[in-house]
Amino acid sequence: MNKWMRLLIVFISSIVLGVAFNMFLLPHAILAGGVTGIAMMLGLVTPLNAGIWMILLNIPILIIGWMKLGKNFIANSLFSVIVTSISMLYIPVVKITEDALLSTVFGGVIAGAAMGIIIRYYSSTGGFDVIGLLLSMKRDIPLGALVFVLNSAVVFVSGFVFSWELAMYTMASIYISGLVIDRVHTRHIKLSLMVVTSQGDAVKKELLDNLYRGITVVDGEGAYSAAKVKVLYSVISRHELAFVRPLIKRIDPNAFVSISETMEVMGNFRKDDNFMKTPNLKNSSVQ
Repeated sequence: MNKWMRLLIVFISSIVLGVAFNMFLLPHAILAGGVTGIAMMLGLVTPLNAGIWMILLNIPILIIGWMKLGKNFIANSLFSVIVTSISMLYIPVVKITEDALLSTVFGGVIAGAAMGIIIRYYSSTGGFDVIGLLLSMKRDIPLGALVFVLNSAVVFVSGFVFSWELAMYTMASIYISGLVIDRVHTRHIKLSLMVVTSQGDAVKKELLDNLYRGITVVDGEGAYSAAKVKVLYSVISRHELAFVRPLIKRIDPNAFVSISETMEVMGNFRKDDNFMKTPNLKNSSVQ
């Protein structure tokens, strides 16, 4: 996918995020998590709009991210933050429903889906997303769960500022958003990939040219046909599976492919580049 298409997706998702905030969460004083939640809180208790607070609070975090996550990623994140902030300035804060519980559920789902798509397409919504991504570089922790833990402080603060009932709604919204983020942003999930093919060299070359992962190659033989085949084994992320399927099918439509979820990976398996780069760079995970 080219750069402009990714930016368009991030642009639309950022506007949808603003809709979730202004039409579902803010009208009931239900907050999002982290820096966004703090900005929403300040927007409710001060004359400044929450969108302006979002930009002000994200500046120091984005500077840190610029140094650790790369200029392109942070530039995309800044784009997302600005679009979300501007959309919150112009989208009216109105109640879609008087039921706070319905707003919590739907607001959490819509916000989580939008944030998950934004992160998946090489960007973030700033704030604790950046901090969570920095931490997930070092540990295989689901990003949504990590952001949920970081966001818990907002719940306690909102309990003191507003009410503990609204704080519980906020916790529910943050939890739902975290679940949805992990359904969309699946890079922390590892898969074992085994390919049995008569086109071993061609499949191996194609995978090495388009993935970070190394591959173990074993000579095999069909038990019934006695045909000589190659068995290719590697560990990939769930997100990379979308690239792997068409690559294998294009080279060898008759290849036997087995994919299973991996509980844990030990050894040289890169995590830090999963969201910062696109395929086409090689790095060994299995030698």
